[in-house]
Amino acid sequence: MALERLAQDILASAESEAGEIIAEAKKEAKSILDEAKARAKSILDSSESQSNKEANQISKEIVASARQSNQKEILVAQKTELDMAYEMAKTKLSDASLKGRASLLKHLLSEAKKVGEGKMVLRPTAIDRSALEDASKDYSLGEEVDGMGGFILEAADGSISFDYRFDGLLEEAWSTLLPKITGELF
Repeated sequence: MALERLAQDILASAESEAGEIIAEAKKEAKSILDEAKARAKSILDSSESQSNKEANQISKEIVASARQSNQKEILVAQKTELDMAYEMAKTKLSDASLKGRASLLKHLLSEAKKVGEGKMVLRPTAIDRSALEDASKDYSLGEEVDGMGGFILEAADGSISFDYRFDGLLEEAWSTLLPKITGELF
């Protein structure tokens, strides 16, 4: 019996020790599992935060790109409108029946008299040659020049010339008045 009792004591002691080892193992397993869950949550939160930042950045870049694209389209449309307005002005100035053309030519001739000294040659555009022949008795008429209208006044020796063609005058007026024109159109 003593042997039996000894076996029972050893068994009880082993079971007790095994129970403690199992309890300690469960405790350690729970600790490891909790730590793993905490790490996984941290990684997940970090990934989610990073993903949100990247999504916000991409969103901002897409919006900025769309705005830039819209601004470019607006500028292209405005340039097209300005080009059409400029071409319309050129077409009107190139029209021989332009209202006020004769008085404009007389005004340009009076301006030319202020700067032209000595023997000067008036070189008219083809469209205004007949009008300028009648109005410019003070100058000899030279060869025609290209242009929408007006004339070039030059010294007989060709040393100096003054451009009173509508082309140059329109370009100068257009450049000067472009901010005002743009303000009116847009």
